[in-house]
Amino acid sequence: MKKLILSFGVLFFSVGAVFAQEHSTHSGHDHSTSTAVADNGGSTLTVEDMKFNEEMHDFGTVPEGPAADVEFTFENMGDEPIVIQQVRPSCGCTTPSWSKDPVLPGEKGVIKASYATQGRPNGFTKSITVTSNAGTKVLTIKGVVEQAPTGSVPQNNSSLMKQ
Repeated sequence: MKKLILSFGVLFFSVGAVFAQEHSTHSGHDHSTSTAVADNGGSTLTVEDMKFNEEMHDFGTVPEGPAADVEFTFENMGDEPIVIQQVRPSCGCTTPSWSKDPVLPGEKGVIKASYATQGRPNGFTKSITVTSNAGTKVLTIKGVVEQAPTGSVPQNNSSLMKQ
């Protein structure tokens, strides 16, 4: 009896799987394509058409407190305008800004990154992912934040204070 129930269960499961497969292949949706290929809207541009002045910026040693800022400049080497769709930093400590207007062929665009150093002593390496109709490019910033001296407020040694 157990074998009979088990056999019906396997049969029922198999028929259900075949039905589900049959339904998905005839539903008008093609599930075989990969989502890893970015849709650039029919553009002939490639990520190589965004020629950056540098893709990795090393700040070296910077003091804790003021932001560390850099501008990544790129030139459009393609035959179509480049439109930056999104610039995403790897964490909230980095704030990007970028050219909102299309960058025409032969023209230059700018992506700025500002790293907040306050409260972040030690080394850092952060990425900035640029998504455009030419593809995706990852820029990198790195450096070392030198901790601000503790007790940096000068002592008041005024004789008026001593009594």
